[in-house]
Amino acid sequence: MSKLIAAVIASLFAASMALAQAPASDCESKAIGKNGKPLAGAAKASFMKKCEAGAKDAAGAESCEAKAVGKNGKPLAGAAKASFMKKCEAEAKSAK
Repeated sequence: MSKLIAAVIASLFAASMALAQAPASDCESKAIGKNGKPLAGAAKASFMKKCEAGAKDAAGAESCEAKAVGKNGKPLAGAAKASFMKKCEAEAKSAK
């Protein structure tokens, strides 16, 4: 029984590590130059930095999108949504 529990815990740990590294590996797989070859050195470092920052910004935008709900529980629209999104994204950037 204890072997089964240890195996389950080990597999959950491995799965959580794989999920934690998913954004980096996604950027890693996209690091391809115009000639179709993988980027290397400074070009790769620059691309990875930009890609990971973009992934964080996208996650922040999705978070703000989910929060854009009015007092009545309905999603915001139009100018109210635009104002809310601008304020939310500015706060998310300043919190980093």
